[in-house]
Amino acid sequence: MTHIAICDDEPDFAHHLETLIRRYALETGEEIKTTLYYDGLELIEKYEPSTDLIFLDIQMRLVDGLHAAERIRQMDESVGIIFLTTLTQYGLEGYKYQAADYIIKPLKYVRLKNELDKFIAKRRLTDTPSVVVSNDSGKYKVMLKSLRYVETFNRNLLFHTEQENIICYKTMKETAKDLSPHGFSRCHNAYLVNLSYVKNVKKLEISLITGETLPISQPRRKEFMEELTEYWGDRL
Repeated sequence: MTHIAICDDEPDFAHHLETLIRRYALETGEEIKTTLYYDGLELIEKYEPSTDLIFLDIQMRLVDGLHAAERIRQMDESVGIIFLTTLTQYGLEGYKYQAADYIIKPLKYVRLKNELDKFIAKRRLTDTPSVVVSNDSGKYKVMLKSLRYVETFNRNLLFHTEQENIICYKTMKETAKDLSPHGFSRCHNAYLVNLSYVKNVKKLEISLITGETLPISQPRRKEFMEELTEYWGDRL
């Protein structure tokens, strides 16, 4: 399923766009869910990390599309964004937020179909696993390829990603169960490491390709080394 968000402070246009998307789904057989927001602030506050694509109006009264996109990028690095605007210069500015494209209003079905065809085709080729992390500041979609390791932190977890560190309220046991099928191994009671980042292992210390080092507990070393050897072997 593809989850598409529409954010526009003109309800008539938002519903028109939703109707066109439904038409596309019927014609192509694609399973599409739509969620409507009527301002950038609402999009930020109620954002669902399951969203795959956002049609985002640039000119809105409370929080405009550019500011909304900046905040969304902090929560979700992978979601597609297509800006909607009546002025071409705003569309060009939108590329700072890794926008997939921008569309000049009024929107015609032929253009929408072309954009959705491109987006869905690209998504099928590049779709990568992710996990949703929740904390007091909101929900974040973390791409597993950017997650270096997880560690216990003040009775919670700290996800170390390439972009930032994110607090998570799940338990280590639960997180290890979720991530182990994706190349993660628990090297210590307090650490879960992404094996794709491991450079080498010396005694009870792991060196990552980032230059960081993590400990290995003696009771977990044998199992960890077996998992690492199997992981490396699958990639030779």
